[in-house]
Amino acid sequence: MKKLMCFLACFLPGVAFAAGGNVPLDEAPIDLTDKASLQRGAKLFMNYCLGCHSMQYQRYQRTFNDLGIPDELGEKYLQFTGEKVTDYITRAMPAESASGWFGAAPPDLTLVSRVRGPDWIYTYLRTFYADESRPFGVNNKVFPEVGMPHVLEPLQGTPRETYEEVMVDGEMVERYVGIKSDGTGAMSPDEYDQAVGDIVNFLEYTGEPSKLDSYRIGKWVLVFIAVLFVFVYLLKKDYWREVH
Repeated sequence: MKKLMCFLACFLPGVAFAAGGNVPLDEAPIDLTDKASLQRGAKLFMNYCLGCHSMQYQRYQRTFNDLGIPDELGEKYLQFTGEKVTDYITRAMPAESASGWFGAAPPDLTLVSRVRGPDWIYTYLRTFYADESRPFGVNNKVFPEVGMPHVLEPLQGTPRETYEEVMVDGEMVERYVGIKSDGTGAMSPDEYDQAVGDIVNFLEYTGEPSKLDSYRIGKWVLVFIAVLFVFVYLLKKDYWREVH
């Protein structure tokens, strides 16, 4: 609990700062019943995000079991730091080195979807753009002056802001129309959007792994309460019959 409170205390100021960009958020394609998407998201997260970011409140084995991944396959393809399948998911980068390279250790991402929201993460990962003035050569529309590199650039390619010339009051001006990849990535724009959606879907799962079970049980709880209400109401009428 203490670790969780410290995490939120460090993370929430960043949320407030990032929310100041006034960028419309795109709706993330969340579907926790899509095991294939969750498996792809887990693979992408372990390969591209776990080097810097940890999931110290989530265990490998819980993840593998929930996502339908056999332990032996998960250990072979999704564990890279020699940890046991029963261990928590921790990053490979030492915290001291991360602080020296980035100014602060990258935050744990176990609960990032609950803190920031899946739409924020989805839009954030899709709005990096080249900016030579930044230390890592990229900036972000949702989180201006971002302090992390664009780790998914090998998949997307180099994203750049694009403009078009339009006539306004008799004068030609440039209007911002969005961010477009230069085509050097391993994925097409549609494939990249799907990959980002898979990552966000996985992060939504880790934020509350038992959500689907809670929804399933919650429906039966409501049915039970409704049936119980009938009997309680009839019992009340019987007790108060003489009074009325």
